[in-house]
Amino acid sequence: MTASVDHIGLNVTDYAKAKAFYTAALQPLGMTLMMEFEDVAGFGEDHPFLWVSKGNPGHVHLAITAPNRTAVDAFHAAALAAGGTDNGAPGLRPEYHQNYYGAFVLDADGHNIEAVCHAPG
Repeated sequence: MTASVDHIGLNVTDYAKAKAFYTAALQPLGMTLMMEFEDVAGFGEDHPFLWVSKGNPGHVHLAITAPNRTAVDAFHAAALAAGGTDNGAPGLRPEYHQNYYGAFVLDADGHNIEAVCHAPG
């Protein structure tokens, strides 16, 4: 498996307006609103990969697919050693799905960078 973008998140100032915009604009591309949490909407075709959230515009959330959980752990350690700030230690996130194993760091500009593995154990 090679690294690829798993999902990306955009922060917006007006969540309701942005949700309406993306719902309409992405429909012709076959993308629908697939998941929604409080002020967070996930759009996609077979899984949500574009997330729109109320927050500070200009900050991006970028998730990169990892081949296994060991790689997620190694990403987190390497990112912290390189000057990143912990934004979520490696671990399961069952609120997303039962096998979602991710780790989060903030880069020097505040972008939330994640490594995620969807494979079981």
